[in-house]
Parts: sequence; structure tokens; C-alpha cells
Amino acid sequence: MKVALLGPIAWRTPPLHYGPWELITSLLAEGLTARGIDVTLFATLDSVTKAALDGVSPTGYEESDEIDGRVWEALHVSHALSRSAEFDLVHNHLDWLPLAFSRHCAAPMLTTIHGFSGPSILPAYERADSHYVSISDSDRSPRLSYAGTVHHGIDLSSLPISLEPSADLVVFGRIHPDKGTDLAIEIARRAGRRLIICGIVQDRDFHRAAVEPHIDGDRVVYLGSVGPADRGRILGSGAALLHPIRFAEPFGLSVVESMACGTPVIAYSKGSMPEVIDEGVTGRLVADADEAVAAVAGIDAIDRGACARRARERFSAGRMVDDYLTIYRKIVSRIGVSC
Repeated sequence: MKVALLGPIAWRTPPLHYGPWELITSLLAEGLTARGIDVTLFATLDSVTKAALDGVSPTGYEESDEIDGRVWEALHVSHALSRSAEFDLVHNHLDWLPLAFSRHCAAPMLTTIHGFSGPSILPAYERADSHYVSISDSDRSPRLSYAGTVHHGIDLSSLPISLEPSADLVVFGRIHPDKGTDLAIEIARRAGRRLIICGIVQDRDFHRAAVEPHIDGDRVVYLGSVGPADRGRILGSGAALLHPIRFAEPFGLSVVESMACGTPVIAYSKGSMPEVIDEGVTGRLVADADEAVAAVAGIDAIDRGACARRARERFSAGRMVDDYLTIYRKIVSRIGVSC
């Protein structure tokens, strides 16, 4: 079976620090290649992979002021689809833009929906000639049909298990009102714990008004956007990861990475959180700041070893690759391709 992975180009694949879609595309490319699948990864030309690499953009448009994302994404999609007849399947990880040209794709297209930006984006999905995969059952539109749900997998080798944490709380993710960085600061203050914040600043006004005034380098520490080399160490060092989201989280990579380190998660029960967190085993689901503060006080009741085992059973990259291969085989078997 010959598979084209049409990856995003905001960042390099795999990303040096931030880039969740690029990270998942990378893990899938490497996992499929290790299984003997003939994979071509369409990504930025500075990407690193054991698959065949092709593309047009020299680097990610978020990493260079000289690259206009609108222009280079269009060029990227056009180039990949011009080669689509060479493959048995094109797996799209680039959101809606390839869907606009899906009828020009010479192979079946599968699109992983990494999250909807809003209902106005749905016409691109409804009109496209593509199969769809959701990343959680909660993040599905009733207006679409799906080939399946595939929870993200993570690289467990980069996430050591930590059974002796500090008393600190950790928040990991983009600094944005949706992610509730300000709520995490409030929860940590009320719980009497130090808070470690990691992530890119996505909403500068919000950061300036609601987050930055609290960063003192002592009780609230901001480490910036943390790359793979430090991610596991920081996540594993915390007594708990706070995830007080204001939106329906489609999945939450940092949530499962934290749990795989043995660090339980205290999350607002929105979106995929009840689907991803095993209550009382890998974390606590709460409704508000009051419940979150109470959960912090009782977080030592969660067995960190059991937390790590459950997360590793459920969210390995190998399981993700298996799930996608099952869907690939169902799609290509309909057109008589042996795999």
C-alpha cells in the first residue's frame, strides 16, 4: 500500500516545540514506515522523517516572516494532489483547504479532523469527496459521517514515568482564554501551590492583561514554549496538570502526555475530557475552580503508577498506527488494492 500523508506546514514536522498537528503526522509517518508501508510525507522541506519527504515550502510559515501561510499552503496542497495518482490513499491532516480540491484527488482521501474552528467551516467538509476520522467521539458533527474515531497516540519513549513529584502544579498549552491559563493561576493560588506555565502566547492581549501580571518567577513561573527534550521532565515533575478549559477540547495532547508520565490531570469536564480521563485513575473531572481546588488537595490519592499504566495502554503511538491501518485497509479494499 502506498500512502501520502498530507501534513500541515505551520511548523516543521516533527515540531521543534509547538505544533500538535505536525507532531501527530510525524508519529504516524514514522509508525507506518516502520510497519513496511510505503509512505510519502508532504511537509516542509526541513522536516525530518524516515518516510519519503516531498513538499514546496522551505520551512514553516509560523517560523519565517518571509513565508505567507495562505500562499504556501495553497502551493503545498496543489503539489501534493498533483502526485495523488501515485498513491492508494491520501491522508489529509491539513484541515479544510485540501477538501476544496478533493474531487481533483486521484486517490481516495481520508481526512483527520483535528478540531472544527467553528460551524462556518462545515460546508467545506459537507461538499468534499473524503472519508473522515474524528479524534474523539465528542468532537463530531451530526452533519458528517465518519470512518471511525482514532484517539491520538504519543511517543511514550520521550515521557519517563515520575513517581516522586514536587508539590508544583503545571499548565501546558497555548496561552489563550480557551485554555483557561488565568483560571489555572487562580486555582494554584487558592490551593497554595506554585504554578509552572508552558506554552506559546497565542492571544497577546489576554496574556498581557490576565497572565503576565501574575508571573513573578516564584509562585508563578513561565517557561515559554517547551520542546520535546524537556516536555516529559516538566510534565512528570508536577503533582498535577491543570486543564481548566473554557471550550469543548477536541482531544488534549498535553493531557495524555501528562498522564503517561504518571501526573494526574485536573480538568474541567468539557469536550473530550470525560472520554480521555479515567475518573479517579488518571485524573479528576471538575465543574469549576472550587472543585478544582478541592481536587488539588486530594490529588495524592491517585496512584501515579496506575495513572501511567492506564494512559500508556490507551494512548500509545503504536495503537494509533494500528487504528489508522484498519481504516486504511477498509478504504483501499473497496478499490481492489491489496495491502
